[in-house]
Amino acid sequence: MKYYFLLFAASLMGATCVAQDHHFSQFFATPQALNPALTGLFQGRYRISLANRNQWGQVLETPFRTTAFSTDFHYYVNPKKRRYRDAFGAGVMFTSDRVSQFNYSVNQVMVGGAYHKSLDPRNNQTLSLGFQLGVVQRNVSYGELTFEDSFDGTSTYVDGASGEELVANNYAFGDYQIGLNYSYAPRNSTSYLIGAAVHHVAEPEQSFYAESTQGEDIEVKNVLDRRYSLYANVGIYVSQDITISPRIYAFAQGPHSLVNAGSTVRFLIDDSNGSALHLGAYLRGVGSDAGFGIDSGIAQVGIEIENFLVGLSYDVSKNGLQTNPRHRGAFELSIAYLGQGDDDDAVPCPTF
Repeated sequence: MKYYFLLFAASLMGATCVAQDHHFSQFFATPQALNPALTGLFQGRYRISLANRNQWGQVLETPFRTTAFSTDFHYYVNPKKRRYRDAFGAGVMFTSDRVSQFNYSVNQVMVGGAYHKSLDPRNNQTLSLGFQLGVVQRNVSYGELTFEDSFDGTSTYVDGASGEELVANNYAFGDYQIGLNYSYAPRNSTSYLIGAAVHHVAEPEQSFYAESTQGEDIEVKNVLDRRYSLYANVGIYVSQDITISPRIYAFAQGPHSLVNAGSTVRFLIDDSNGSALHLGAYLRGVGSDAGFGIDSGIAQVGIEIENFLVGLSYDVSKNGLQTNPRHRGAFELSIAYLGQGDDDDAVPCPTF
């Protein structure tokens, strides 16, 4: 617990440290968080998705939990036109990071949209540009924290005895991001998807102390670093029943970097109801000023039945914060529903 408390305290005081964003192992299961340009880029009229990640359960008494809920819609600009069918998407996303042990949370609400420009008469190629903006709120309950002067020297805690001067426990700021995506998705053939995004374009200030020191000769700076990300997916059409999807996702944020690389395989089970089994494996590498190395391996399984998609993954981590090899992991669940699908369209955006 002490390791995470130090991390938490550093982010709270925030004189020089910077923060990283949340991250899902099933990155394509949260497309609006991956890239605003993916908003509305799917087969159907609307999509509802939920992702939940629990990690550090053996370091903290209660795990570090990340939850994302989103919904987005797909509209054709020229629905009666068969050639060059442009479309646009609109969506909203809510994300929450929470450490229950300290009752510390970061919540954000983002509203976004994207325009999808068809590049060929068969509508196999699409170039998408997306934008997202919203509000981020950080909150902590000071009642869950104890300080050195709260003890009477005999290891006895005296409630309310601390003389610490604490600022308001709630801070909110605006944020926005942009993204670009290219997809090539012919039916029953190999498909490609590549994109890039920039999150926290304005690098907003996120310190609890930022407002309380205004007008004073004290500089408090704890900006949320700009995040630059790239990803690519190749859907290799082996047969009607099997599709292999090697993919990579990488981002850099301040002194930190991350790379996820691996592949999933989709096995069609029943063509009548579209049921399929997805299996995948990935390696994650992380970097900082200290260097770059392999952080964890990820195993993934997914079930697809008609318009429902359910994904499960588990991270086997090499993180030094966890000393027991049996407890080096993070569990993740994703659920998605695609509404009013059109079977005549290929799927431009991969799942899970």
